Amino acid sequence: MSEQAILVTGAAGFIGYHVARELLEAGRSVVGLDSLNPYYDPALKQARLDLLTPRSRFSFVHGDLADRSATAELFATHRFPVVIHLAAQAGVRHSLSHPHDYADCNLEGFLNVLEGCRHHGCEHLIYASSSSVYGANTKLPFAVDDPTDHPISLYAATKKANELMAHCYSHLYRLPTTGLRFFTIYGPWYRPDMALYLFAKAITEGRPIKLFNHGQMRRDFTYIDDVTQVVTRLIDLIPAGRAGEAGGAPARIYNVGNHSPEELMHVVALLESELGRAAIKEMLPMQPGDVPATFADVEGLMRDVGFRPSTPIADGIHAFADWFRRYHGV
Repeated sequence: MSEQAILVTGAAGFIGYHVARELLEAGRSVVGLDSLNPYYDPALKQARLDLLTPRSRFSFVHGDLADRSATAELFATHRFPVVIHLAAQAGVRHSLSHPHDYADCNLEGFLNVLEGCRHHGCEHLIYASSSSVYGANTKLPFAVDDPTDHPISLYAATKKANELMAHCYSHLYRLPTTGLRFFTIYGPWYRPDMALYLFAKAITEGRPIKLFNHGQMRRDFTYIDDVTQVVTRLIDLIPAGRAGEAGGAPARIYNVGNHSPEELMHVVALLESELGRAAIKEMLPMQPGDVPATFADVEGLMRDVGFRPSTPIADGIHAFADWFRRYHGV
């Protein structure tokens, strides 16, 4: 694999920041792109970015992937051998009220990335999908080969569309692509729109936490350091397109989860213990677009890259809470 810079889109985001940092610590050069949009407080994105920009092998591009000409110019200039595409308009609930944000970023932006990879020599595109593509599935654990044609949110539909678009480019243009269905990733520098962060903030401020489905939720919480190990191991595992595999296209999809779903009330109890305060619990019905349980079958990752999640939930919550207290001064 070439030693040219790797493109990490969404580099100021939660997963993007950690992946970029891991690559830099491994001695790789990284071009990080982010639009720094205001979906959540850009100050947190800037704080992550401030930890990356002093590094000599890192360069930052402030840009929007939905800008077709600017994205094409970026790819033409750098001819990235590897692209790790983590930029997206995230959030199931936000997609209910702001659907066009998802079309612009997750569909048009992803198409521009595919075109950049196709025309400028990309050897491997790794991109973020989501466990939300499993939609209304009730079979647990979720396996990569399970049906994903019943999304229950627009966000999930755009992520499924990304998988289909990537497969199309793999088939037509022999572009090697690897899609990652992330399951409830958490850890330091977490997104403030996610449940654990919202819970921690409410607990420290003495406000109620909202527990949907009356707290009867199970999530396959996956610690961020396990995720970065998966991404970096996959860089050089380029799909070859074997006969009978994904129709012969050089395309693969993996679940990235902990393979051990946790009861939400247990996670809340761990958080209460770490923060030294009891939560005021507000029990609510299920939210539209949400599912009661997620559980990842990670057999593919175990087989292909030796991935076994190694961070117990108590250790992960401790690390998140420690960062949260320091970042907010509580």
